[in-house]
Amino acid sequence: MARTFNTILVTGGAGFIGSHVVRRLVNNYPACKILNLDKLTYAGNLENLTDIQNKPNYIFVKGDINDINCIEDIFEKYTIEAVVHLAAESHVDRSISNPTEFAVTNVVGTINLLNAAKKNWAAASDKNLFYQISTDEVYGSLGATGLFTEETCYSPRSPYSASKASADHFVRAYHHTYLLPVAISNCSNNYGSFQFPEKLIPLAIHNIKNSKPVPVYGKGENIRDWLFVEDHAAAIDLILHNGLVGSTYNIGGFNEWKNIDLIRLLCKLMDKKLNRPAGSSEKLIAFVKDRAGHDLRYAIDSSKIKKELGWEPSLQFEQGLDKTVDWYLANEKWLNDITSGDYQNYYKKQYLER
Repeated sequence: MARTFNTILVTGGAGFIGSHVVRRLVNNYPACKILNLDKLTYAGNLENLTDIQNKPNYIFVKGDINDINCIEDIFEKYTIEAVVHLAAESHVDRSISNPTEFAVTNVVGTINLLNAAKKNWAAASDKNLFYQISTDEVYGSLGATGLFTEETCYSPRSPYSASKASADHFVRAYHHTYLLPVAISNCSNNYGSFQFPEKLIPLAIHNIKNSKPVPVYGKGENIRDWLFVEDHAAAIDLILHNGLVGSTYNIGGFNEWKNIDLIRLLCKLMDKKLNRPAGSSEKLIAFVKDRAGHDLRYAIDSSKIKKELGWEPSLQFEQGLDKTVDWYLANEKWLNDITSGDYQNYYKKQYLER
């Protein structure tokens, strides 16, 4: 039987993936209060949610998962029944520069939430769920063949993936030690609308549009599996309401691409949509020094979630990429606000100056 909730807390709900999850939950479950907790750091943007910000079942709280008093107050005030935990530092390059920040937010912040859930929920309750959103990067790197499964041993290779792996271990430990009802999912690279342009696809779109160099690490031989963010949000919805407590689900797009092949495809799309001569955008590709410890290949086996919950990607990568490019080209103001930093003024205008 599917779980139902009266109040769901989504952490990091103003971020890229989080905003898609919040929007889906707000629209699909009007009788359920959806609480969005976000610190609004550089990647959190309330402009991602203007279409649902006035819905009666949506509540935004500006706060930090490392503020224990804030977390405890939220659980008590709103009687939180489920947590969808997305708040995290997530950019590998930033983790290499500042690993401590990643450990504090991704590990200690997760423990703060787990403690609040443990304090407020009855053990092994079928009315609650702590759902940890993780990444395929915790599994390490693959060779030319093979796929990550839910049984693949963890082997994180960057400070970011190490922090996420540690958080996953704490979630499982709270399940086994305290009988806290939990679920975990590990996803592949997401792409789609509202993604902060430090990530490969929106960065490339922005640079191509403005005729700037498009940086590609090494020779562009690294392979990633790409997942359309709206498909990921649909999978999260399914796991939240129907996933087996204590289980892990891998979510992938069945779309493996070398970085250089992806960028070349994107260049062709941009030439077509911007009415530029064929091949002109590809001239912007600039190979740069490879990232330290750059994993060669990630690829996910999503057969478990398909078999148990009936989920599978709705789009092929070429379709999703075309849709994504159209969105960024049609939302020039959003992209300009993000790249200029003006998006950070939205919270002040929307919540502090009324």
